[in-house]
Order: sequence, then C-alpha cells, then structure tokens
Amino acid sequence: MMMTNSSACSRVNGARRRLMRLMLATLLLPAGALLAQEGPTRDTGDTVAKPKKPDAAVTDTTDQTKIPSKLSTKGDKQAPGPGSPTFRADITTVNVDVGVLDNRGRFIPGIPAGNFRIMEDGVPQKITNSATGETPITICLVVEFSARYQRYWTQGWMQTLQAVYGFLQFLKPEDQVAVVAFDLRTTILSDFSTNRQDTQEALARLRIPGFSESNMFDALTEVADRMSSIEGRKAVFYIGSGMDTFSKITLDECRRKLQTAGVPVYSLGTLEVQFMNASGMAELDHLQAQNELKTFGKETGGQAWFPRFQGELPGIFQQLNQALRNSYMFSYSPTNTARDGKFRKIKVDLVSPTGDPLRITDEKGKPMKYAVIAKTGYTAPREVE
Repeated sequence: MMMTNSSACSRVNGARRRLMRLMLATLLLPAGALLAQEGPTRDTGDTVAKPKKPDAAVTDTTDQTKIPSKLSTKGDKQAPGPGSPTFRADITTVNVDVGVLDNRGRFIPGIPAGNFRIMEDGVPQKITNSATGETPITICLVVEFSARYQRYWTQGWMQTLQAVYGFLQFLKPEDQVAVVAFDLRTTILSDFSTNRQDTQEALARLRIPGFSESNMFDALTEVADRMSSIEGRKAVFYIGSGMDTFSKITLDECRRKLQTAGVPVYSLGTLEVQFMNASGMAELDHLQAQNELKTFGKETGGQAWFPRFQGELPGIFQQLNQALRNSYMFSYSPTNTARDGKFRKIKVDLVSPTGDPLRITDEKGKPMKYAVIAKTGYTAPREVE
C-alpha cells in the first residue's frame, strides 16, 4: 500500500513539473520571437553591423584632405594639404661627452676646448658648443641577480650586495638613481628618484634570486633604450659576472643597440677570485665575459673594472664618480648630412695648435700618460616624413 501511494505522488509531481515548464516556455516565446526578428540577415556579402543613416547635422567630409602616406596600397598618392605637418629634421646635432684620465684613472681638468679635435669618419668637425664642470648625474644600477652566480649566501651573492650598497655611498643628494635587477627577466625595482629610501627599499628585495639564467644582453639594451631620451649626464652601471646565458639577442645586436642608445656603460665585474683558478671552458667563458664588458665600455664611452678584493671598491667608485661628474661636453653639426641610418665613427684626440699630439705634464713638469674616453660613434638618423 505504501508503494502504491509513493508511485502516485511521483506521478503527480512529474505532472506538475511538466506543467510549469510548459507555462515558462509560453511566457518566453514572445521575447524569443522578438530576438529572432532582430537577428542578422543571411546575406554574407555585407557586414553584420547595419550602416547608420547619415545625419543632416554632420558635415560632409568627402572633400577633406586625407593624411598622406607612403604606405598606401593604392597607386595614387595624395599631396599634403596646406598646413599639413611634416616630420622632417634638417639639422642634426651630435653630443659627445669626453673624459681625460691620467694613468691612475683620475680626471684631468682645465684643458681648453681648442685642444680637442673631433673626427667623424676621418673628417674633422667644427665644435659648435662646449662646456665643462661638475653636474648631477642620472644613473641606473643594472644588477645581475640569478641563482647561478648569486645563490643565497654565496660569495657571488655577498660581493654583489657589497658593491651595490658601497656605490650608493658616493652618490650626492641631487643625483637620480634607479635600480634594475635581472636573471631570466628584467625587473625594475625602483624608478629614477633622488629619494634614497626608495633605493634602499629596492635593494632590500635582493635577497633570494629566482631563475638560474642570466640575460645580460637583454637587460643592458632594454635599460639603455629607456634612457636614450634622458637629457644631461647619464650612465648605466652594470654589476655582475659579465656572463650571458639565454638572451634573445646576440652580442653583435647588443653592441649595435648600445651604440645607438648613446648611454655610457660602466661595468664592475664580480667573481674574479672564484675564476682565478678556473681552467678549460670556465676560463674561456670568464675571459670572454671580461672582453665583452670592456668592449661595451670602449664603444659607449664608459669603462670596466675587475676587482679581486673588496678593498679596491672605494677607489673604483671614486674613479667612476669623477668620470661621471667631471667631463668635457661638446656638440657639433656633422658635415655628412646624409640621413641614411648608417653608423658614423667618432674619434676624439688632444692636439696642440700645430696639430701634434698634446703634451700634458704633471706638477713636477714631467710628461704624463693620459687616456681620452669618448663614445666611438653613433647611428645617423633615417629620412622620416
């Protein structure tokens, strides 16, 4: 008897559910019909969106002059209308920062501008503007921080942090500094700022590295490209082993991009003691890393140091400080006005009024050796309209 009652109840409930579904479908039928009426047509030759009717209040734009473009796929070319802007630069000014250092790496001041000779592709250039003096600097610390060379609590980890924190002691309050760390990726830890608290907070994140790769080429070119539009004294200060393991670009591409950016690259090589007894491929990798950092410095107007002991760091930071703050700044308009995008070589010499190499003497009147530090060239702009 209980089984019969249960079956009857189930049939009644099923009937109720079917009745409710029928009523719901009846209510939704008009809405579905309306939606179906507004659906897209089956004419696939036109766009789905319906064109709007022209508004009489809108001004007819068929007679307006179109923006000229050389990338147009049509054969006809529209002439630019009156007042149309053109983006052609007819005058190019090349800025060259020059440092003159003695055999101890100290800046030599007081050299007249007339004793500097700038050659571009072997042709003497006329200096149009010159300046000298100590100026604030804008510098980006590019710190290698990978699990391969800066594993937590290793010599590489401690050397890197000692170098970074030590360099900050030589900065002045008006200097702008940013911190960028890299392993497989490049990470901006702090943007350019005179607030040293921001810098300290950025460095506090350098504790446990993530990836084992060290993409030095990618990091340097990315930072230099970002700094290329910054005015005034600027530089990149790289601290790391000099090794590159997995960059997207090659060494030649990195060199070309750094030369184009025009930002001096200064480098401090780490792990020198660890590689003293290296042999085989490890020794070759280390020598290649040193050569790459030296090349970056030479081609961009920077320098490279490879200390073996912590006691060498203050002297290196002092040399870097003088090189960045004290420099001779020159400008000239190149005689080669071709806008072909080619690389132009620059050579800066110190000459006497007769054209001979300039002779510089020390306090005792003895001739002293010196080195002229400047970028080796630049990439000419291309024709742009």
